[in-house]
Amino acid sequence: MNIKISTPLKLALTGMALNFAVSQPVFAAESFSDVKYKTVTVEGQEIFYREAGDPSNPTILLLHGFPTSSHMFRELIPELSEQFHLVAPDYPGFGQSSMPAINEFEYTFDNLANVVDTFIDTVGLQNYSLYLMDYGAPVGFRIATKNPERVDALIIQNGNAYDEGIDNNFWEPIQAYWKDRDAVNQGLDNVWWKNIKAAYKKPNMTNDEALRFLVTEGATKWQYTNGVRDVESISPDTWDHVQPLLDREGNTDIQLQLFYSYGSNPPLYPQWQSYLREYQPPTLVVWGDKDEIFPAAGAHPYKRDLNNVDFHLLDTGHFALEEDVDVIAGHIKRFLGDKKLAANAAK
Repeated sequence: MNIKISTPLKLALTGMALNFAVSQPVFAAESFSDVKYKTVTVEGQEIFYREAGDPSNPTILLLHGFPTSSHMFRELIPELSEQFHLVAPDYPGFGQSSMPAINEFEYTFDNLANVVDTFIDTVGLQNYSLYLMDYGAPVGFRIATKNPERVDALIIQNGNAYDEGIDNNFWEPIQAYWKDRDAVNQGLDNVWWKNIKAAYKKPNMTNDEALRFLVTEGATKWQYTNGVRDVESISPDTWDHVQPLLDREGNTDIQLQLFYSYGSNPPLYPQWQSYLREYQPPTLVVWGDKDEIFPAAGAHPYKRDLNNVDFHLLDTGHFALEEDVDVIAGHIKRFLGDKKLAANAAK
């Protein structure tokens, strides 16, 4: 059957064909700047990680804090991927990695460090700079003291290695918890924790009850917004991502186990400080100085042990990347852009 097409329709169809031909995407070779989302098996656990950048460039291993995951680096990684190779794993029990129950996995900082150390070898990293934030500090310092020759530099963002950093109201009941997991009302009568007891209408609380507050949505939102310059600049996508993972069945027990295990870190502070003094890794400190968990009192002592420290206090809170990712990325590019450091990292 012959269908007659009018001249105007022919012109319209021809134009559509031309537009279609012109608009076809041109597929270039894969760019190393593209973020890849990968999983690898490490000691029986599926470890999720983000990776971007050319592996021939200096590597930065990004170690996240509580209660987040590699998600905290989602904006930093693209900022750095043209110049550096970025790798950011999720620990077991966090993010997209495996979440075995507490009777199936040893949730201690020693074991988290062991998993990350094995992960490093599994994905083939040789030398690297360490980005240490919150929980990333005790994980990373264990790795650095074990393999100091592989660490090119440190980037420390609200990551503690000194007693001064945990000598504050927030840590009082946690320190009591390290001594006695059945403690009642120990360290809970300071200004910070009195507010929590008032909110729960419990003048007396067990320390276990109090610490369970730290995995609630209110506490998660507080961690992201406390101390920031502009609350409206902090996306709710942050706590909306983190909280459902914290709310998974069994995850509260995991986090309480790690709160308890955090007590294994202060006895190692002298060892970590000795590492800093002996090996003098080039160190960049970019610290949100309105952080009530790890205040700036924990940042200043790094200057005591390091001869080469690039020190910056930022006018923001605990998760400094949420408000100052551009500032921090700029400091990293400048700091790690030193030719000698880059040459060392490429060995």
